[in-house]
Amino acid sequence: MIPTREEMHAALAERHGAERQARFENASVAVCGLGGLGSNAAVSLARAGVGHLHLIDFDRVDISNLNRQQYFPDQLGMYKTEALTQTLTRIAPYIRITSDTVKLTEENIPELLGSYDIICEAFDRADQKAMLCNCVLEKLPDKYLVAASGMAGLDSSNRIVTRRLSKRFYLCGDGTSDVADGLGLISARVAVCAAHEATMILRIISGEYEP
Repeated sequence: MIPTREEMHAALAERHGAERQARFENASVAVCGLGGLGSNAAVSLARAGVGHLHLIDFDRVDISNLNRQQYFPDQLGMYKTEALTQTLTRIAPYIRITSDTVKLTEENIPELLGSYDIICEAFDRADQKAMLCNCVLEKLPDKYLVAASGMAGLDSSNRIVTRRLSKRFYLCGDGTSDVADGLGLISARVAVCAAHEATMILRIISGEYEP
């Protein structure tokens, strides 16, 4: 039997405190890219009780995604927006999810992301990461932006850190690791970086910031 909304709230408030949980439930976060970073970060945010997630990706679930992304074999071929919505609503049945199966561009970013206070950058490609970050910083300077760079391979997870680059811009990762180095994306290390992103987002919602 699925717990009631009140039961879910009470269980989370017991863990997080009533005031903090109210902040989480009233928060809205846009997750841009639903691969290893975005799908893992979204799961963490949903489990924390964040009230509204906007999921954005244009890709479908592929067998190569299963080693590190929050999808299942029976979801192969589904759009990631649909598959992740399905998963998140099992985790958090009362979450509000908006999804757009679309590729983000400089032209549509202001419209799609303009109503969200916090934006999570979770793309795979460096050029797309740069495009999103530059566009948000230029056109949506009042938004909090949490991005990632450097989580490939099997180097120590202790090298993955969260840095505050400017007042509203945070970068998670080791800043150097890349799939071009010969070893690809390993589930555990990608998940560590995604957890850094999710943790920073929850800190921002809570009014706590990196120095």
